[in-house]
Amino acid sequence: MEEKAPIVLFTYNRLNSLKNCINSLKKNEFCDESKIYIFSDGSKNYSDKSKIKNIRKYIKKIKGFKKKIIIQRKKNFGLAKNIIDGVTHVIKKEKKAIILEDDLIVNNSFLKFMNNSLDKFKKNKKIWHISGWNYNVKIKYNHDCYFTRGMNCWGWGTWHDRWKHYEKNPTKILKSWNANKIKKFNFDNTINFYSQIKRNQNKQLDSWAIFWYAAIFTRNRLCLNPIKTLTQNLGVSKNATNTKSIEDIFNSKINNNTIRSFQYPKKITENKEIFKVIKKKIILNRYKRILKKVLHFS
Repeated sequence: MEEKAPIVLFTYNRLNSLKNCINSLKKNEFCDESKIYIFSDGSKNYSDKSKIKNIRKYIKKIKGFKKKIIIQRKKNFGLAKNIIDGVTHVIKKEKKAIILEDDLIVNNSFLKFMNNSLDKFKKNKKIWHISGWNYNVKIKYNHDCYFTRGMNCWGWGTWHDRWKHYEKNPTKILKSWNANKIKKFNFDNTINFYSQIKRNQNKQLDSWAIFWYAAIFTRNRLCLNPIKTLTQNLGVSKNATNTKSIEDIFNSKINNNTIRSFQYPKKITENKEIFKVIKKKIILNRYKRILKKVLHFS
């Protein structure tokens, strides 16, 4: 039987969020069989030092995992650099990993789904990414998960032989992609993911996830999503570092049911019908946002 994938958890200064994340992980049956790597980022400013001190006191007391490895950054890496460096370090050693940020809570079957999926698709090089999260959409489907081009980063996993292709190089993408490729990357022009590439190039944004999506997309690979989300982002608050507001389609409520087994689709190809449902919801969200602005100024 395969050894359980290590959990890689990134945290900064939100103690209550971190506690919620850890407590939700502890409800998983594979928790005591899983190593956990905790990356504690360094302080951005003087006012955050006491918060980080409390974070580091807490993580030293965490129990319930097979093994705990703590990495305390001496200086502030920022979220993007912390994740890129941390995932690269762990996955090179462990060959696979499950990645979380401290603003997430997980279903008690999350580790089972992630480990089962990482084991099942380990040798299938068409699959590059396993997500524990799904969009806030109603989907009728006779399986528990589906394949899509879109990469979701709120609780995810991958393997070393895929992650080694990760590259944060906005210039290369901007020079080489044509209009048709950009359209497909943008979910057939329903959402402007490509703008994040430009904003990284212009130093208006410092993100990591859009480049992982780009690495998967460029190679025409697939991501596996659950039908019902197994993670929830609670980081949409004034204390969140990178997420300040959230669209309805991204505001998924966690599935609280215990899942004993998972039904996987037999055909490994993007599910066009589910993709259509997601695109329709994105467009609906956009119209709602425009309407709110109109009503606000009327």
